[in-house]
Amino acid sequence: MTSFDEREKGFERKYAHDEELAFKANALRNKLLGLWAAEKLGKTGEDAAQYAKDVVLVDFEGEGDNDVIGKLLKDFFHAEIAITEAEINAEMERLLPIAHKQVIGETK
Repeated sequence: MTSFDEREKGFERKYAHDEELAFKANALRNKLLGLWAAEKLGKTGEDAAQYAKDVVLVDFEGEGDNDVIGKLLKDFFHAEIAITEAEINAEMERLLPIAHKQVIGETK
């Protein structure tokens, strides 16, 4: 194996590792977002934990964050809670670095 091949394999491993960390951080962000939303919806204990899991799972339904945002908007609407898409996006942006730090901490 040449040094070029070794370098290429190293880049591939780093890319795979970075993608895995991003996936885990996004899933954790969605869990934290679900807990935030559950609190707004008046859910506690197991109900809040299950709601957070549901938010994580809904993200697998499509690309991007639209599926998560749509679920939260629908749930807030049905609960007659005035939360906007902008507020949800702001919370997602606030939670992502927190989730990322937690995921990085787990891998050390």
